[in-house]
Amino acid sequence: MKGIRLDPEPGVVSECYAVVYAPRRQRGRFPDNCVERVDSAEDAIEQSDPAGKRYPARVIGPSRSSEGVMLYYLDRWLD
Repeated sequence: MKGIRLDPEPGVVSECYAVVYAPRRQRGRFPDNCVERVDSAEDAIEQSDPAGKRYPARVIGPSRSSEGVMLYYLDRWLD
């Protein structure tokens, strides 16, 4: 995602694998309650459920928006 910088400090904004609930896959950012972090790309793919609109992805975050919401930004879909 352009404009998002990774922080070298551990535990701040970082890249991770996740299963993302996305009713429409056109979005590039997701609130933290739609993102379930997992340990690996394989775990994300295994736990995904396209019928339930839960897709494997690599995301960047969490980052606080100007509205105070914690967001994850899509880096790429894994499927």
